[in-house]
Amino acid sequence: MLNPVAGRGRAARLRGELQRALAREAESFWRDAAGLGGDTPVVDIVETAAPGEAQVLARRAADRGALTVVAAGGDGTFGEVASGLAGSRTRLALVPLGTGNDFAHALGIGRDIASAVHIAFNGRPRRIDLGELRCSAGARTFLNAAGCGFDAAVGERVNRGYPFLRGSAVYVAAVLGAIRSLRPVATRVTVDGRTWTGMSTLSVVSNGPSFGGGMRIAPGAKPDDGVLEVCVVSAAGRFEFVCHFPRVYRGTHVDHPKVTMLRGQHVTLEGDEPVPMLVDGDLFGSTPAEIRVMPGALEVLVP
Repeated sequence: MLNPVAGRGRAARLRGELQRALAREAESFWRDAAGLGGDTPVVDIVETAAPGEAQVLARRAADRGALTVVAAGGDGTFGEVASGLAGSRTRLALVPLGTGNDFAHALGIGRDIASAVHIAFNGRPRRIDLGELRCSAGARTFLNAAGCGFDAAVGERVNRGYPFLRGSAVYVAAVLGAIRSLRPVATRVTVDGRTWTGMSTLSVVSNGPSFGGGMRIAPGAKPDDGVLEVCVVSAAGRFEFVCHFPRVYRGTHVDHPKVTMLRGQHVTLEGDEPVPMLVDGDLFGSTPAEIRVMPGALEVLVP
């Protein structure tokens, strides 16, 4: 399953390379690993055409008894496919062709297409948690992170601009562009009954350690520990924010006095006004939002 717009069109440009890698691995698996006779099966790539379609196609594949669904795209694509496979016996294989590819990186899957496809056919299964979000736009499952505030403003800029930049450079440019509209908002973050209240710049609920192309927003997060990590950044001025922003790439921002780290299984994000939500790199509704962890809800293939 391929999202052709992932990676700002990178996925569409690499379709041919992906097709050849899938064909090679399928032939090897069919003739050697499986020891099967007959003709090698034809590998066909199904492209998604609209938001939400990957979830529908993944659920359809799981209902038909598919052993594995190979998803080629970015964190948003992977999150949609995970939503369709959650609770099923079908495994998910990741081919990272997106802009950030943070969750694939956390699992040890690199950007090389041939290596990622090899893992899809020969990797070991690892059961991971998912996050379940409910907000103004409805319900959605996510793999990596869901947040509100400044990160949503950055995500909106990433999705609509900077056509000549790639990878983490896109996110850095988006941060610098969005800093002019930085505006803290009154926020209440409740984690397993404990509440943080104040003016916040951003609040991020993480299943994986990084987002935004390598920003280690929750360096202690593990996708298989049954809990979610929450990073809340208190109100900060533009100059202060820019000065300390590089620390997020090392994960040392967690020691800053304006950063609060929480962890738990049930999180609510509320405030005096609705704030847009960013879910696995895509804008999705607004606060108030309720998030729960889904322990061991999905099996993925890893190196």
